[in-house]
Amino acid sequence: MSWKWEYAFAAEEAARSLPPDFLAGVEGAADELVRAAEGLHVHGRAHDGPDPTGSHTIVSGGWFMHQVVVRSERVYVVHITYLGF
Repeated sequence: MSWKWEYAFAAEEAARSLPPDFLAGVEGAADELVRAAEGLHVHGRAHDGPDPTGSHTIVSGGWFMHQVVVRSERVYVVHITYLGF
């Protein structure tokens, strides 16, 4: 298994109605979060501790909340807020 990101919960449904340029920003930031998590948690599947606390990431036009699940080697985008600018 290798590190990846994906939409979780209602974020996937919300993403269907958002502008493509905003989603490109979200997806680019999620790619960066995956690279950071992969570098920080080199032995992800063997991780024995708690997962990091979820966090917010600001992108042009809004923000999104993500959660890193180390043992699954995933970054989940759990909430997206588009502010329309």
